[in-house]
Amino acid sequence: MTDRIDPIDPTIASTTDPSTNPAIKQNATPIIKRALLSVTDKTGLVDFARALQDEFGIEVVSTGGTAKVLADAGIAVVPIEEVTGFPEMLDGRVKTLHPKVHGGLLARRDLAAHLEQAAEHDIGLIDLVVVNLYAFEATVARPDASYDQVIENIDIGGPSMLRSAAKNHAAVTVVCRPQDYDTVLAEMRANAGATSFATRQQLATRVFALTSAYDRAIFDWLSVQLSETDNAAESVVFAEKSAPFPGELYLSLGKVKDLRYGENPHQPAAFYRFSDASADVSFGPALLVSPSTSAVASSDSPPFVLAKAHKLQGKELSYNNYLDLDAAWAAVREFAQPTCVIVKHLTPCGIASASDGDLVAAYRCAFECDTVSAFGGVMAFNRALNRAVVESIFENGQFVEALVAPSVDAAAQELLGEKPSIRVLATGGISAPGGGVDYRSIEGGMLLMRSDAAQEDPSGFTVASKRPPTAAERDGLLFAWKACKSVKSNAILLAQGTATVGIGAGQPNRVNSAELAVRQAGEKSRGAVASSDAFMPFADSLEVLAEAGVTALIQPGGSIRDAEVLAAADAANMAVLFTGHRHFRH
Repeated sequence: MTDRIDPIDPTIASTTDPSTNPAIKQNATPIIKRALLSVTDKTGLVDFARALQDEFGIEVVSTGGTAKVLADAGIAVVPIEEVTGFPEMLDGRVKTLHPKVHGGLLARRDLAAHLEQAAEHDIGLIDLVVVNLYAFEATVARPDASYDQVIENIDIGGPSMLRSAAKNHAAVTVVCRPQDYDTVLAEMRANAGATSFATRQQLATRVFALTSAYDRAIFDWLSVQLSETDNAAESVVFAEKSAPFPGELYLSLGKVKDLRYGENPHQPAAFYRFSDASADVSFGPALLVSPSTSAVASSDSPPFVLAKAHKLQGKELSYNNYLDLDAAWAAVREFAQPTCVIVKHLTPCGIASASDGDLVAAYRCAFECDTVSAFGGVMAFNRALNRAVVESIFENGQFVEALVAPSVDAAAQELLGEKPSIRVLATGGISAPGGGVDYRSIEGGMLLMRSDAAQEDPSGFTVASKRPPTAAERDGLLFAWKACKSVKSNAILLAQGTATVGIGAGQPNRVNSAELAVRQAGEKSRGAVASSDAFMPFADSLEVLAEAGVTALIQPGGSIRDAEVLAAADAANMAVLFTGHRHFRH
């Protein structure tokens, strides 16, 4: 979805009295007589220029490749070198940086001195500027782009012309994207070749948004290059070399769409995404890299983020859908085996992996963990969604809000089409967990942290109890540990094999979470293994698990009462692994 200028009132240009508004006193209805066109994106260019010339008799000045395209289309063009008296030089680096260009853009029409100076130096006024910029971000996104190629795609003349024209929007109309051609022509047709101040102001605002984002993208890319050298500590861009975050943070996001409402119907909401959400956000030694350029510094495999997932069918996604899908997608990426994660209200109510590669089995085990909570939840899969899985969902009579997977095969799509209200998203692939940044807002500010990923080396885990876990228990504990990190803290999770059977989440104390988990698991608690996202501060939580028949536990350790907790484990003949790391999820 692209944003656009608000609809134009055709009466504005002809009825506005400049004397009543100082902001537009220069000229409320500047008739466009001369235009400068210099664009990278040639979409719609010829038709727009032909309309300017044929309908309004406007003189068209142009540069390089743009001039050639127009001339080849039979449009009369004044080459820029005839205006400046200088040829384009330095491989095109210098062509519009000249007083006869910027004087024509910046001269105030309401000041006699400006007009006299322009006439004295033979500077013709320019009333319309159409410029878009070198494709810098597209260049840096190419894995084969060299440093020199990226540098040559830093536009200098384009932003300069845009800024000059936008500054003088009291008299100059400036267009920085093809989507606005029709809007400008419609207003000119309605106003005898003039544009209104309201439109020029909107167009100028769009220009400064563009140049700001463009400069930010260049800064981000150069900062990545700097972070990979030994000179990082010498740059004012960086704080102390060991610091993981910059002194100032700028984020560039584009509005995708308005949502029906937020968490509740009385709360307005909208969905934004980073300027290039196909790249994950990563850190240099001391600098946050924006999503528009981090692909340069990240792995060769492209990240497949939820914000750019393709919606195959279904109702519009809600604010809550996005949050739940994000939690499910983050959780399912933790697992190498075919896995299903079911999420309700931002926490999993079922997670299962299939050791035999059967995605249907993974779904069924995840669903069986909590069939009540699964109703109305969202689901994520880390393999292509196939018809057999969809059939199983329908056989269970499960109401599903949304599904997300790397892809959905044709047979599954056909069957899902029988329930068109289900939202179905395909991300195009799946990335390794972690490697990004989590952003959380607080009133008046924002918190940032590196995203969490349970990728510890299990060989570093220690057996803390007298009895070591059996091989089967160890496998179950490693699954439970990965699953537990996606559960809201304080989290206690019970698993049988590679499937959750009980989840206690979001409780203000850990013993309540343990009681919830064993209550949900019921008889499946017996012989199950358990994970705790943080250390157990007292033995009470472990005692709840032991009484329910849990045989092994994995937890970070590190409590001042570890000895007390381990004594209770040994008394119950429970095996305990310490990981040394916690995984809170607030």
